[in-house]
Amino acid sequence: MEINNVTQIEHHIESNKNQFYTKWVEHIELINAIISGILIGIGWYLNSQGNEKVAIPLFILAFVIGGFAKAKEGIEETIAERTLNVELLMIFAAIGSAIIGYWAEGAILIFIFALSGALETYTMNKSNREISALMSLQPEEALLIINGKERRVHVSTLTIGDTILVKPGERIATDGYILSGKTSIDQSAITGESMPVEKELNDEVYAGTVNGNGSITVSVTKKSTETMFQKILDLVQSAQSEKSPSQQFIEKFEGTYVKAVLMMVALMMVLPHYLLGWSWNETIYRALVLMVVASPCALVASIMPATLSAISNGARKGLLFKGGMHLERLSKTNVVVFDKTGTLTKGEPEVTDILTLDDVDLQEFYEAVLSIENQSNHPLAKAIVAKINQDFPTEVAKMTSVDEKSGFGVKADIHGVQWKIGKADFVGRDAADTFHIGINTTLSKDGKTIVYVQREDEIIGIIALKDVVRDEAKATIKKLQNNGIKAVMLTGDSVETAEAISKELNIDIFKGECLPEDKVTEIKLLKEKYGNVTMIGDGINDAPALATADVGIAMGEGTDVALETADIVLMKNELSKLTSAFTLSKQMNRIVKQNIVFSMSIITLLICSNFFQVLDLPLGVIGHEGSTILVILNGLRLLRGE
Repeated sequence: MEINNVTQIEHHIESNKNQFYTKWVEHIELINAIISGILIGIGWYLNSQGNEKVAIPLFILAFVIGGFAKAKEGIEETIAERTLNVELLMIFAAIGSAIIGYWAEGAILIFIFALSGALETYTMNKSNREISALMSLQPEEALLIINGKERRVHVSTLTIGDTILVKPGERIATDGYILSGKTSIDQSAITGESMPVEKELNDEVYAGTVNGNGSITVSVTKKSTETMFQKILDLVQSAQSEKSPSQQFIEKFEGTYVKAVLMMVALMMVLPHYLLGWSWNETIYRALVLMVVASPCALVASIMPATLSAISNGARKGLLFKGGMHLERLSKTNVVVFDKTGTLTKGEPEVTDILTLDDVDLQEFYEAVLSIENQSNHPLAKAIVAKINQDFPTEVAKMTSVDEKSGFGVKADIHGVQWKIGKADFVGRDAADTFHIGINTTLSKDGKTIVYVQREDEIIGIIALKDVVRDEAKATIKKLQNNGIKAVMLTGDSVETAEAISKELNIDIFKGECLPEDKVTEIKLLKEKYGNVTMIGDGINDAPALATADVGIAMGEGTDVALETADIVLMKNELSKLTSAFTLSKQMNRIVKQNIVFSMSIITLLICSNFFQVLDLPLGVIGHEGSTILVILNGLRLLRGE
């Protein structure tokens, strides 16, 4: 026992070491950028005190620490793609600054670019974690039945036609249909349905869904690589690998800009000497000044500070943006697609109506319902118990016998009286349809689930439950529509439920009974018809749609996979924050455009002034760094909350 404890402790220590090392490697670029910034600050102070001999080595160290990762990336990318990039231009500009004696300016260029690259790398690493989170929900083993004997096997060995046993509480290992048994299955991972679905003989079941209260045998209909769950994983990976149009444009612009600047510098080092009679010293000096003033430092600063400020602003409001690209795209949205369960609705049933016959003893009614439903873990039963305990507190009675019919209801004897609680077919379809002059039809059209209460042979009451809409949902949708944005709802629930919710919230377009791949198809069609599409959801089944949309938004209390797949997270689960996200996106885009126009204008002015020999290096540095400071300050305005 002591040896085992020592082994466990050693394993725990080793695991912590590995986690620490992984975190260190993941953040190494950011750590190096921060160290570089600290060295620059110390060097600048020492230089201002006249200790140039000590300051210059610190600047050189800042060059190496801050610029190594981006220099390596730039060189490798240049070799692989045979094209120049901004990384190399920044390194050249920094070296050029150092050559003409402006070590601090060169180091600052490196620091700003290194910080930008570190944040980009961190965001990319974080956004890719949903794949491992999703795969962890895929069962690895199944209980295979061969000649009446059970054998635990890996899911990859299952073939079509095999029979597997799924016990209560287990995840179903593969797609198939039920050969024997009845149960309720939580399919929210696949369809997003808020209620467990009753399944019986020949009904289809999906891999990754959770079996409820009954053992079932399942005939395998698909290999593990072809299941609905695997399709979700493949769709997420496929959507994430596609480059956005804006990203493609930036990559093309980058190569063109670098080539243009380097060509101008090369010409500046030669032509003025022969064409304008400049001395070689003057010619090289002007070329190096050009290298400094034409560096894209201000352009980089035009976007990053504004983006970080907007992200910080959003965080204070309960909005988590995983990158500036998503924040930029959001303002271009033409359609917002909503999942229903957990997004527009609260994701759990609530009792909305309790109707009884006029002559019913309410004390007896609630005592019986509470006593019976208190024995079940079904979501509907929990909601009914919570409602009675809140509004009609009563004692739990002793039951002499209880008989549960899986998928239908419960029968029990209380004080010598027989009670039944369950579906219409359990208490009698004809009696259920005539109770209160067919009130069940009206309630069903409103998207409500009905539980019938029968005493002896008479239905004496019904309890209606519904996954109720969020209080802020209607106002949020109205604000979006007032801004010209269409509201669409895609849900795995029934068409009747979808229609009821759609009418209640004034949704423009809705579609029910959507599987994950159906949602992806619908989003692609919406993109073709309307343009940019933003998707908001909370479930595993929403992950492919979130990844396919131009912008994916997850509710903060959603599944880990949805949170990792999404580009934006409503951290406090407040749907009303969606309109704040759109406002913030528009503000950021406006400031970024202002900064880009301003920085490009200053760069153009500095280049022209340098060519006409009216700009010396100190003024060039002041103009270049001054424009950078101004665009940063303009971006920082986004830190202010509304």
